[in-house]
Amino acid sequence: MFISGKKKIRWEIFGPMTAIIVACVIAAITIPQQFYNAENALVEGAIQNFGWLFDLFGMCAVLFCFYLMFSRYGDVRLGGPDAKPEYSTWSWFVLTLKCGIAIGILFWGIAEPLYHFCTPPKVLGIEPYSEKAAIFSLSTATLHWTLTPYAMYTLAGLAVGLVHYNLKLPYTQGATLYPIFKKRSFGLVGTVLDNLCLFAIVGGVAAVMGVLAMQIGSGLHILAGINTGPHIWAIVIIIATIAAVTLSISGIKRGISLMAKINTNVFIFLLLFVLLFGPTAFILKLGTASLGDYLQNFFTKSLFLSPIDQSDWPRWWTVYYWAIWLAYAPMSGMFFARVAYGRTIREFILCNLVATSLFGMVWFWIFGGSAVFFEWQTKGLWTIISSPQGGLEASLFAYLQNLPLSTVLSWVMLGTIITSFSTMADSMTTTVAAMNTTGNTKDDPEPPSYMKVVWGVLMGGMALITLTVGSGGKISGIDATKMIATVAGIPILFYAIAQGYSIFSILFNHKRYDVTYYPETAEKIEVPAHLLDEEAGKESAGGGVKA
Repeated sequence: MFISGKKKIRWEIFGPMTAIIVACVIAAITIPQQFYNAENALVEGAIQNFGWLFDLFGMCAVLFCFYLMFSRYGDVRLGGPDAKPEYSTWSWFVLTLKCGIAIGILFWGIAEPLYHFCTPPKVLGIEPYSEKAAIFSLSTATLHWTLTPYAMYTLAGLAVGLVHYNLKLPYTQGATLYPIFKKRSFGLVGTVLDNLCLFAIVGGVAAVMGVLAMQIGSGLHILAGINTGPHIWAIVIIIATIAAVTLSISGIKRGISLMAKINTNVFIFLLLFVLLFGPTAFILKLGTASLGDYLQNFFTKSLFLSPIDQSDWPRWWTVYYWAIWLAYAPMSGMFFARVAYGRTIREFILCNLVATSLFGMVWFWIFGGSAVFFEWQTKGLWTIISSPQGGLEASLFAYLQNLPLSTVLSWVMLGTIITSFSTMADSMTTTVAAMNTTGNTKDDPEPPSYMKVVWGVLMGGMALITLTVGSGGKISGIDATKMIATVAGIPILFYAIAQGYSIFSILFNHKRYDVTYYPETAEKIEVPAHLLDEEAGKESAGGGVKA
């Protein structure tokens, strides 16, 4: 086993996943059409057979989180009754926000409401450009970007936080299912789960990098007249990969935390600017109406599948979103748990679910609502988006032309997109690298720099082939990113359900499992020594390390 200080490579994880990703890159380059056909077959099969389960899980995740927040279990503290938080509440929130789905709202905050306003699903009989379409556009975006995705992230984070801080088990995905599989969660079962989660996050990050590259390319075309395409996308992805890896090497408490705070301040400035200089009254009216529609029809919208009419809309929107959030959930959960030591479950849910969802809701109210207003008044935005040089990726920069100081705002937004992605990607790079090494404890959480470089390059490579398949095959670049994200999220659906059961088991049998609250009664769990470094293992396994 390769040793770097106390950090050791987990070859059972690093070897198989590296081989799979390299094989995907080679296949996409040499046989792109066959690669696309295989992806398409997997997605079609998953949607046909498990689309209903994606929807049910998303709804149940929200309900379960609110149950935990208001129940007596909300008082349980990650790390035990005497654990103290390592980050201030504000620092904790901005890390959660910027390393979650913040890069996504920069793209879809304009694109999704516009798309639903101009081309609502025919199966619902909504007239384009109507008031009903406007309300539907914002309430649907609220569904896709607030409570449900963050509930998935929150449950994944709670599972990791409870087993790592309270049960004193390894910082691995397999350990989160200890209540189900017992010692097997440290063996073959754990290895398989860690590999599945790594594949999912690589696919999810590749999808986001692909969207980022297309949006930046579109911005450069509008602002500087640079013709966009695969060559520009490739350059953007390479630069973004280098930035993400560099920031990741600097560590959470330095680079990532600083960039997250800067980006959040820019986000708040942009929100206030658009609210003050945009159609303020219209934004507030449409936002309020869409909130009412969202709350009234939450269950109906969450479970819409079109079983008789067989509309493609649920597949390419709601089910796609649940798949990509699930693809991100295990790794995002690990990061969320890592920065939440010392917080109660109630605080964890308030920050990671409620506060972030409210921020996303306000973002879509202001940006999405004003975009709907401009399109309703001029019908110019959709014309640009529908043009050969447009696409959904052009929506943000076309939208900004309707505001004062549009050129300055556009360059600010371009920089924000790049830094937001880097903040998200470097947190994922750090987490993925940690999954491939042992000895990552609360006091020594950073994996080796060389492992961050390796996985940053691998995820960048997957993003490149995602757009190669999309631009060279039968689907657009946006649809290509949706395809790979859906494939990545399929196996995680079942894992997320099992994690929810584990959380319930740990809390329901608190005296049996939680060694920090009940050191006398909690069972002593034997952890294989190879999952921990020698000294950390003595403490982290509660004295039960198996030599």
